[in-house]
Amino acid sequence: MAIHHAKGTFTVKIVPLTPAPAEGLARFSIDKEIHGDLEATTKGEMFSGGDPKAGTAGYVAIEVVTGTLDGKKGSFALQQMATMSSSGMKMEVVVVPGSGTGELKGISGTFVITIAEGKHSYDLEYELS
Repeated sequence: MAIHHAKGTFTVKIVPLTPAPAEGLARFSIDKEIHGDLEATTKGEMFSGGDPKAGTAGYVAIEVVTGTLDGKKGSFALQQMATMSSSGMKMEVVVVPGSGTGELKGISGTFVITIAEGKHSYDLEYELS
């Protein structure tokens, strides 16, 4: 299988949801508009904990991406896990195995997010089986 790269930009809207799942945790909705080699929208939820104002926190999220990837239509889910601490930020975003539908059935890969000057960009490294 060949490894492909899809690149572009996206905007994200994150809105607090209630009730919180537990004391010390927060819950948010995630809606993205993705442009470039992947033209799509997403819907998902995020759970976070820690003290983001102090620079120490973490979150997990899952969202469904629906649209067109390099001309192929379908959807797939992304799973995110990130932490921030005094040693910096760590983030991993992967395509959920078995989540691909339509022409994107069998997709696998990683979604690398870059934030520079307040703008979000991505590099989706993927394979289609």
